Amino acid sequence: MKNLIFIFFVGLFPAQQSWNLQQCLDYAAANHPLVKQATVNIKKNDHQIAASKGMLLPSVEAGVDHSYSFGSSINQSSNQREVMNTQYDQLKAQANIELFNWRNYVNISLSKLNKETSSYKLKRAQNEVKLNVIQTFFIYQNSKSWLDVLETQISGIEEQIKRTEKEVEIGSRSKSDIYDIKANLGTLQEQWVSAKNQRDLAKINLLNALAIPQDSIDFVTTHEEALAEDDFNQSDFTKRLLENNPAYQTVLAEIKAQEKTIDLAGSAYLPTLNGSYSWSTFYNKSLNNNASTASFSDQFSQNKNQSVSFGLNIPIFNRFQVKNNVEVAKLNVINSTYDKELIVNNLTQSINSIKAQYINAQEKYTLLEANFENQKLSFQKSEEKYKEGLMDAYTFFVVRNNWLQANYNLINSKNDVIQQTELLKVLKTGL
Repeated sequence: MKNLIFIFFVGLFPAQQSWNLQQCLDYAAANHPLVKQATVNIKKNDHQIAASKGMLLPSVEAGVDHSYSFGSSINQSSNQREVMNTQYDQLKAQANIELFNWRNYVNISLSKLNKETSSYKLKRAQNEVKLNVIQTFFIYQNSKSWLDVLETQISGIEEQIKRTEKEVEIGSRSKSDIYDIKANLGTLQEQWVSAKNQRDLAKINLLNALAIPQDSIDFVTTHEEALAEDDFNQSDFTKRLLENNPAYQTVLAEIKAQEKTIDLAGSAYLPTLNGSYSWSTFYNKSLNNNASTASFSDQFSQNKNQSVSFGLNIPIFNRFQVKNNVEVAKLNVINSTYDKELIVNNLTQSINSIKAQYINAQEKYTLLEANFENQKLSFQKSEEKYKEGLMDAYTFFVVRNNWLQANYNLINSKNDVIQQTELLKVLKTGL
């Protein structure tokens, strides 16, 4: 219900909104087409289970026949063949039931396993969508931060040019300082154009990851809690994340379903027992003018017929079809075990890679914090020297840009820490 209200307000107010990462993840986990497809598959499995259970019930049908016969036919009254024209009406009902067919029971179990597999596939789709959103979200944030740095640099250098021009006019600085600064302005502007294009593409990719066609959202970062490093030191860290991952749970469920298909194929070896009940009555009328016919109600009562039958079918030779089907089902199980190995390898690589990147990102962030403070102090001292005329404009420009670059590096590193934290959160949440 919350998601519906959320979507309603998105459509009602198309103006720019601000979403943080968690809002993006909540939206994608509920509204991405891959997630919706997986949800539909679960509903399909519910109907397949109901259909499998329905095979245990009898099938019942009723019918009415109305026909005319001209020429030689059997007189229903005398049971003799005569040349006569007749009208024949029949009312019938029949019920058939498979009293025993092992295939029906196996199908019910298989349908339940397929639903279980679909449930894991839904969670797997949600995880994959979330992981993609996290990565594209921080790519966008980093590209936006870099653009901000360049805009700050360009704004600063333009102010510096104006200030330097005034100082040249009064003779406190040489005109070459202006040339030195302007020489770097064009380079910064070119970088700004490329950075703006990079930011726009990153936002397009993020909107695509969210399956949102319109650009009406501004994506912002909020303070995130870092993951405790103690989690990494636990001996079963990778194993826990692996076993809780929906991709791993999906392949386990698929193996169970494939094993059940062996039983399904083998059920064709077993006999089946069928039962049938039928009821019918008819009305026969001669169309000859001189023929006398009993009334409809009399014939309806007199011509009633009921029958009950049982049939046992025992398969003896089926041209090796069942044997081959069983062998194919066994090979499918073997293939599924190889799929499991691939999933384990890929997930182990992903988990260990994120773990290593997280540790490295934290170490890098610690170092960059110290570097940022040093760059800030260097900039402050250089600014004092520049104002006192003890430093030329180009050198001050380099120092200032180094400080801004350090600022960007710190933001980028912090985003990297948060990104790896969020990726691990998704993997830890699992089911």
